[in-house]
Amino acid sequence: MAAAWAAVFIIVIVSAVLPGCDGALLFASSYGDHMVLQRAPQRAVLWGFGPEGTLVTVSLSPGKQKPSPVTVSGGIWQVTLDPVDAGGPYNVTATSKAGTAALTDVLFGDIWLCGGQSNMLFKTSQIFNASEELALSDKYPHVRPFMVALNTSETELTDLIQVELPWSVPTASVVGKFSAVCWLFGRYMYEKLQYPVGLVESCWGGTPVEAWSSARALQQCGLGQTEDSPKDNSVLWNAMIHPLLKMTIYGAIWYQGEENAYHHQDKYNCTFPAMIDDWRMAFHQGSGGQTALDFPFGFVQLDTYKNSSIDDGFPAIRWHQTADVGFVPNPRMKNTFMAVALDLPDETSPYGTIHPRDKQDVAQRLTLGARAVAYGEKGLLFAGPYPSQVQSSEMFVSITYDQAVSVTPSKDIFEICCSGTRAPCGSMSRWVAAPIMQWGQTTVRLSASLCRPSEEVAALRYAWKDTPCDFKACPVYSATGTLPAPPFIISRYSGRGNIWKSY
Repeated sequence: MAAAWAAVFIIVIVSAVLPGCDGALLFASSYGDHMVLQRAPQRAVLWGFGPEGTLVTVSLSPGKQKPSPVTVSGGIWQVTLDPVDAGGPYNVTATSKAGTAALTDVLFGDIWLCGGQSNMLFKTSQIFNASEELALSDKYPHVRPFMVALNTSETELTDLIQVELPWSVPTASVVGKFSAVCWLFGRYMYEKLQYPVGLVESCWGGTPVEAWSSARALQQCGLGQTEDSPKDNSVLWNAMIHPLLKMTIYGAIWYQGEENAYHHQDKYNCTFPAMIDDWRMAFHQGSGGQTALDFPFGFVQLDTYKNSSIDDGFPAIRWHQTADVGFVPNPRMKNTFMAVALDLPDETSPYGTIHPRDKQDVAQRLTLGARAVAYGEKGLLFAGPYPSQVQSSEMFVSITYDQAVSVTPSKDIFEICCSGTRAPCGSMSRWVAAPIMQWGQTTVRLSASLCRPSEEVAALRYAWKDTPCDFKACPVYSATGTLPAPPFIISRYSGRGNIWKSY
């Protein structure tokens, strides 16, 4: 798989002496000039290192903060500012008898953490129409990027080992090497919010969800420290997420799952929701309660990889990304939103088909979800059609969707499982095509004629292939034609007539 892990581990030797203990007063490495701090009503957290026992006072200029000195304990100082409305710029100064540390050109807005593997790492300079996008960079000076460097650790670290890109005012050269999905999401959100947006990129290509999860999260899914490879559990959580926990953030977006098509695939319906829950708890605690305990979490449902009928695990991971519900938010994954991307294949991508270049549509769909779920915008359609009712007979399967649909005829994207034993359907069952016969404003009728007379329709699935359709050409979209229906698999209750449920 492209963008695979580096073959050599970075061995981290943690010194017993923290930075600052030699007499210097420092901010933690995730802070810097040009950064964005979280706006009101949340309160931004500032922290750093200093000589043990000294008093540190943090001030904001211009501002009406009433700074109270804090004592350096364990080599660390930490201050929670009063709430500051969106805007800026400000200067932030930390002073003690050990000296002064300052941050300039600081803005207050919303901070979004961008995580995952290579499709989140995918650079803005690599997307379709990259030159046009990069030419716009300096028109968004209040969208500020920051990038964590790639490092691993076998223990949870207090501070980042290294910063790849310090907080920066965007330019073409800066944005060109930054995550395309993260940047586009940030600038699209800025166009709606009209106040600063901070983007923190922390991702690594070819990585499984287990590497980004704490040991306690993995234990929830029956996984422990059992492997000895570059995919070691928790090594990226330890080095690239844990050092960020004191930062107050507004939300997170995520693009990952390709690697888990081959690594603990059957566990992903547990490990992914467990990771989200654990991140929320850890950021809430790390920021002293300032990051919301249920902060909004958006993700990209997997795009495509291979244009074949072979089941490469991608359909199952797409399903598991929703905790096997089929859509989000749902009771297991509250306050989440999803960008469906299976209709965006890129067979000629020079970076491999697993890395499609259309990240604009991905980011736009994430933005719709964020506006509705994270910011509570009413009346905004942010998810594609999903079945609200399914009925079947000997000849037809009728689907009623939860919204108006735009339909294009298709012979094979819907499939039915034909069973004569009322046994549960699986990947080895007899699945046959169910062509679209008719449709209405919210309904689609499928043919069940390929089932034998001795069989009944026992299950139904949609888009259950790696590449189910051509570019933006799946058969079912929202009425406007902009939001694709997500894949699903549902079955009949055995012995309960015409009642259906999700797998």
